[in-house]
Amino acid sequence: MKIGLISMWLVACCWLTQASAQKVLWGVDFVSTVENREGGDALRPDQTLIFTRLAPEVGLTLDGGRNRVVGGAAWYQPLNDGLTGYKVLPTLYYQYRDTAGLTAALGWFPRSLMHERAPRYLWSDSLDYCTPNVRGALLHYSHHGRGWVQAVLDWRQMQTTTRREAFNVLVSGAMPLAGPLWAKGHIYYNHLAKRKDAPEGEGVIDDGTINPMLALRLSPGNVALNIETGAIVQLQRWRAQDGWHTPAAFVAQAQAHWRWLEVHETLSAGKNLFPLYSQFGPELNLGDPYYCSKFYSRTDVRAHLVNNSHVDVSVGLTFHATDRITGFWQQLSCRYHFNN
Repeated sequence: MKIGLISMWLVACCWLTQASAQKVLWGVDFVSTVENREGGDALRPDQTLIFTRLAPEVGLTLDGGRNRVVGGAAWYQPLNDGLTGYKVLPTLYYQYRDTAGLTAALGWFPRSLMHERAPRYLWSDSLDYCTPNVRGALLHYSHHGRGWVQAVLDWRQMQTTTRREAFNVLVSGAMPLAGPLWAKGHIYYNHLAKRKDAPEGEGVIDDGTINPMLALRLSPGNVALNIETGAIVQLQRWRAQDGWHTPAAFVAQAQAHWRWLEVHETLSAGKNLFPLYSQFGPELNLGDPYYCSKFYSRTDVRAHLVNNSHVDVSVGLTFHATDRITGFWQQLSCRYHFNN
């Protein structure tokens, strides 16, 4: 299968080289992270993560950069005694961009093409580390800084006799209301189907999220300040059983950025947002399992020691507090990105 995909990419490249105004693209993205996690429980065990991720890309553009085909790989390598657990994930996608603000992508493309990172109740830090590519499609429109909307389809599992078919769709957007006040939100649908030749009663699971928010963007002095508040409503159903689970929670977050220092606070209070986590775990709920708690506070403090257009070396401290436990994470991270 991999040989066939590489052949398809080479054929596409050959076709593009015959077109006019083509240009070769290349880039290298490297991430190295050491993260120590303390104060966990059964869902969030104490552990130390040490990994590197190397993602080279090469591609061709034509029509002044509006159309491009890009191929490469993302090599995720955790550090352990046997150097096991590594992943080499393909990067292979078509992208369209125009001057009117429309962007589209199809294939296996980096999550960095998304307008912003998915909230952590939808996509955890651990998945962000080891699954850097979307496997599907993206459509994004930005209206000259006056708002944006995007839709992302991620087909994360194919159906086999041992694994369920799974995909999720995220629609996000933001628009200005008055002055520094913005309306923002996410609508999410996550689908976990049955295995091939599944036994009776296995059942399909539907998982939906509605997350309306109000955002206030301020810049007092030299500080960039963003405050958001709203609600999260979950809609989960296991079709093998009757009824929907509809937990809801209040959510608020504030982010301040001053020169080399960032502080980010997230607060959630309400019901357990993952009511089926005990049955299906992270195969269904891709978000941080801290959101199984009725109350959750996360505080991130990050200092960027070196930060320019190519290199970002930072240290971070993360404090977690729920109605049952507290956690403390420490991180040292380096990201190197270079392209033409």
